[in-house]
Amino acid sequence: MSTAETSGAVRRPTRQVSDSIAIARVLCITGMVYAHAWTGLNYAHLVEAAHTAQGVLRWQLMEFLGRSAVPLLSIVAGWLAASSALNQNWGSFVANKARTVLTPMLLWNGLSIAIVGGLAFAGLLAAPAPREWLWTIEELFAFTQPNDINVQMPFLRDLFVCMLFIPFLARMPSSVLFGVLAIALVWAVTEFKFVLLLRPSILVFLLIGMLARRSDLAESVAAKPIALLAALFVATACLKAWVMYGAGPLPRAAHASADIVLRLAAAAFFWRLAWAVSKSKFADRVKALEPYMFLLFCAHMIMIWLFGPLIGLITGPLGSPLYPIFLIAQPFLVLGGTILLGNALAQVAPNAAQILSGGRMGGSETSKAAARQGA
Repeated sequence: MSTAETSGAVRRPTRQVSDSIAIARVLCITGMVYAHAWTGLNYAHLVEAAHTAQGVLRWQLMEFLGRSAVPLLSIVAGWLAASSALNQNWGSFVANKARTVLTPMLLWNGLSIAIVGGLAFAGLLAAPAPREWLWTIEELFAFTQPNDINVQMPFLRDLFVCMLFIPFLARMPSSVLFGVLAIALVWAVTEFKFVLLLRPSILVFLLIGMLARRSDLAESVAAKPIALLAALFVATACLKAWVMYGAGPLPRAAHASADIVLRLAAAAFFWRLAWAVSKSKFADRVKALEPYMFLLFCAHMIMIWLFGPLIGLITGPLGSPLYPIFLIAQPFLVLGGTILLGNALAQVAPNAAQILSGGRMGGSETSKAAARQGA
């Protein structure tokens, strides 16, 4: 039985789909910054401020534009990998992922330990500081727990682990993928702890992306009225808020289930939004930002740790009159900083730019094209 017969047909992307993927990356990764925005408060004070106007604003931005933007990134990764895994053997595919996902993750984690952790160790920055070798190893590799400094990196860690299995999954019939998806959903909802994946929901959305590649799901969702998907997103956001704050004590599985439902609705909405932008006069301007997005994903926490407190000297922390302006502006400030950093690296050290950006900046056009087929 041939690969095509076993795995099902993998659809070739139209120009509209490819443009929408590039724009979705820009929208989702930029919005993700809200999930990690600087507040100037420790955890205890954040809990106290949770029900204030600014606390609610932060939670809404963090939950609905920050965390809710990440699932579409996993779906896109699965959609792309469903094809590239069929065109390479296991060794070549994993080697490419090691170059474009694992290596940048390790380098940026190392930079965060050296820069942020070093300044914290010297008493110059309120941030996690190296305490012992075990912490440093965990911070570098995220073997068993999320990072303390680069809190976004478990996504790349889990993505790389998933990619080890993608060449096998890509050759399986859709019925098998649906079965694995069901297991992953149970894992995510029950929040069963197993260190293979720190966030099993990443596998859930990755598999959805692989299945979508075998169908017209991308076009079908894009054909829905954007107002309908926006209303669905708002409705599931209200459900999430009710489960968290209005329903009283509920099992953790209920919270996890509401989270999955919200993320699915968010992915559909952000995809439809990206599709609309791809057909607008702003499409080329937004697509021009896409090569910077992986760099932004990897570098933004270092920027927030370093420059958040400095800007906070002017605006004050969460609860101060000027803080909402800073909060709303943080993704755009990080984007500007990333463009400056990326351009400087590409000019001064193009090889470093290529490695740190996962092959998306600097180096040869061939390397960059290969990287775009990956994560």
